[in-house]
Amino acid sequence: MDPCSSRRRTAGRWWSRLFASLERALPSSKQRCTPRDSPRRKSQRVSREHPPDGGLGACQRWRGGDGRLHWHVPVRKSLGTGQAGSQCDDGWDICIHDWAMAMSTILRYCIALGALLPLFSGCIDFEQEKSDFCRRNPERCDPPKAVEPNPPQLIEVPRHSSYVEGGGQLDFHVSAVDPQGSTLSFDWFANVGTLSSAQETSSTSHVTWRAPACLASGVTASFTITASNDFKLSASAQFSAIGIPDCPTWEPTGSMSEGRSEFTATLLRSGKVLVAGGYGATQGYTVPPEIYDPVTDTWAATVNLSMGRRGHTATLLPSGKVLVAGGYGSTGFLATAEVYDPFAGTWTATGNLSVGRGRHSATLLASGKVLITGGNANSGPLATAELYDPTTGTWASAASMTSGRLLHTATLLPSGKVLATGGTLNNELLATTELYDPYNNTWTSTGSLSASRREHTATLLPSGKVLVTGGYGIGGTLATSEVYEPNTGTWASTGSLSTERNFHTATLLPSGKVLVAGGSGKGGYRTTAEVYDPTPGTWTATSSLSVGRNQATATLLPSGKVLMAGGRNDLVTAEVYNPGTGTWGSTGNPSTGRIEHTATLLTSGKVLVAGGYGSGEKHFATAELYDPTTGIWTSTGNLSAGRSTHTATLLSSGKVLVTGGQGNTPGYLATAEVYDPDTGIWTSIESMASGRIYHTATLLPSGKVLVTGGVLGTTNLASAELYDPHTGTWTTTGSLSASRSAHTATLIPPGKVLVTGGNSLSGTLATTEMYDPHTGTWTSTGNLSAERFLHTATLLPSGKVLVAGAGTAELYDPATNSWAFTGSLVTESYEHSATLLPSGMVLVTGGVNTAEVFNPETGTWFRTGSPKFRYTNAVVLLHSGKVLATGYNSPNLGVAEIYTP
Repeated sequence: MDPCSSRRRTAGRWWSRLFASLERALPSSKQRCTPRDSPRRKSQRVSREHPPDGGLGACQRWRGGDGRLHWHVPVRKSLGTGQAGSQCDDGWDICIHDWAMAMSTILRYCIALGALLPLFSGCIDFEQEKSDFCRRNPERCDPPKAVEPNPPQLIEVPRHSSYVEGGGQLDFHVSAVDPQGSTLSFDWFANVGTLSSAQETSSTSHVTWRAPACLASGVTASFTITASNDFKLSASAQFSAIGIPDCPTWEPTGSMSEGRSEFTATLLRSGKVLVAGGYGATQGYTVPPEIYDPVTDTWAATVNLSMGRRGHTATLLPSGKVLVAGGYGSTGFLATAEVYDPFAGTWTATGNLSVGRGRHSATLLASGKVLITGGNANSGPLATAELYDPTTGTWASAASMTSGRLLHTATLLPSGKVLATGGTLNNELLATTELYDPYNNTWTSTGSLSASRREHTATLLPSGKVLVTGGYGIGGTLATSEVYEPNTGTWASTGSLSTERNFHTATLLPSGKVLVAGGSGKGGYRTTAEVYDPTPGTWTATSSLSVGRNQATATLLPSGKVLMAGGRNDLVTAEVYNPGTGTWGSTGNPSTGRIEHTATLLTSGKVLVAGGYGSGEKHFATAELYDPTTGIWTSTGNLSAGRSTHTATLLSSGKVLVTGGQGNTPGYLATAEVYDPDTGIWTSIESMASGRIYHTATLLPSGKVLVTGGVLGTTNLASAELYDPHTGTWTTTGSLSASRSAHTATLIPPGKVLVTGGNSLSGTLATTEMYDPHTGTWTSTGNLSAERFLHTATLLPSGKVLVAGAGTAELYDPATNSWAFTGSLVTESYEHSATLLPSGMVLVTGGVNTAEVFNPETGTWFRTGSPKFRYTNAVVLLHSGKVLATGYNSPNLGVAEIYTP
């Protein structure tokens, strides 16, 4: 047997087959035999003993003097007789020992070395630097790690904030992709409302969400959508819904000093409430008047009436003073009257009624005079009527009603006439109604109520109709309601109250709905309250009072809330009803009172107020940030120069561009600067070609800003300029056809700008024109129906533009390039602000101490609370859908308010 193939040791059967195939391909064993002392390849290795003949050589590794790793692969064979002292290979003893499980690589080297045995003697050293090995075989030294899976990617998610009304619904759709290609699962979360079952595919999900009718104050409808893959990785998005009203609530407020009954409560021009007269629990008729301050939520005593009384009337006069007339006192029915001056805090006697009377009615006429009708006297129920003239302080007889009545109602209609309804006459309940015409001094019968009633309420609705509710009828306390139509003089039944009641209160809310609360009925005094919606003619239960109140007073406050005070059983407590919508509320005040400033909503949701004019006839360089989540104002970086009547424009980058304005030195500024919300720092940029005030600045779809018109000294400007935020430079563009200032500029889809009205050298303008940014040219768009300046222009969801001011309003239709009148405002105003609400309606505030809302669907306006008297104010729609009003009529007062639509 060939000694070179006498035996073969391998690492297993698989290796045996491989080595056998390789051995057959090699030269004969005799050719491969070499003496043990044959020259060896030089290598730096430590000495070691060879294993005994026929033994399995050990694989050894060490680090030589050259710093490299050495591998020893023994390959040997015992020699026969005549070849003493020599050794040949006896196959391959394979060593598997590498740096990074490089089994196959070592195997290849071992086999190759075995094939080179004719060139090497005895034992072969395999040497290779690890770095060389790893360079050639990176996957062996650092085998590729398992690829870490990635989370899904959200492709389409709902918009950050969606509008929905209470009880409405929204459809939400999301799509995502998984980088690994696995099927995705989706999880929807809503903190309020109801989510439908999701309709899903491997990459999309769709749900429908039903909103609750209302939300607790301070709660926002928020949502989270989470997409997850097979590797339990996920991606989420959050969004919200606005427009859901706050749930109506009754909130306790300060208490009066003494409980009283049959008193009056009158809203003063200051927004405070005067409570006068009544019969006190301990002081009887001498109980002093008190004043409620809704800002501080406190009551304070004021000077007493000259004569205590109950069952009287109190009427706010055009002068702001209050006329108190008649009633019942310690001496019986009173004919005396007196006037309260809230500015001086005094009562002054005025002319007497012709007869003492109580439980009568008093109505302020359009002429400013006060009509007193009916009531009870020593002689019994009265049909007589009298007129009080505040300018002379005297009373004059008016035509008598067709029937004597007390515990009736008298309501001023839009026509100027007065509607008297129901009441009682000598224990007979009345269903008759009649109209007083102050122009002719006549009474005329009109349609009768469907049910006789007394101690009911009558409320003038925004439609001009009159709602009569409850009262005491022939069969007892009533729950029925009916509506009077002045145009036809007829009555029609409407939805019934859920609870019968009399001596209750009824208050027209800013929303046009009617709040009915308290009263008396079967079971005692009512704690329940209900709201009437004139549109469907239905009643809905609302939050209940903290205590049953009968013969209490209810006063609509300027905030849109309702103060309910006192009542029978000598109640001293009071509480305020918050309807949840159409209300004005206080918030934190800025550190500096200012007018002619700017207010800009930042992408963070905060509001930047900058510049303005203040005390000391100074133009401010200061700026403040308002945080709606906390109601707190904080200072931020100052402008480089004080300025007012400037513009502020939110750029596409989230920064704010301020241009021009009136400065301290020089007067008319051409400078511009940019505010960075991330750093709170202002940076000056290239100046405009011309200084200007009362100009406009409009962000175009391109990201550029168009500045038009304005005033420079005594000159109205027709020039226009474009600011490019990418280059930080200004370029002139086409000029307006007419120089103008105090005008409006409105971006019209798909990107043109409509300019309307303003002042020019020739006077106030009615002209309008359109700017085309593609051509840089202006084109006439017809004339307004009236000349206007310091007005507002608001783009509606329909694409039309609402222009309002000086009591009138009109609409521009870009589809027909035409103007048309729409409903007039309730109150004439200028230097006001107009804000597009999420509902698509428009809030106009400022110029006067009232606010109005325009409904594009009906083309009508309605009042919505009474904010502080403001002009040249700045108003901002917050992300929550609420409105922040800043500025005041006096620059010394820093007052801010929040409007809840």
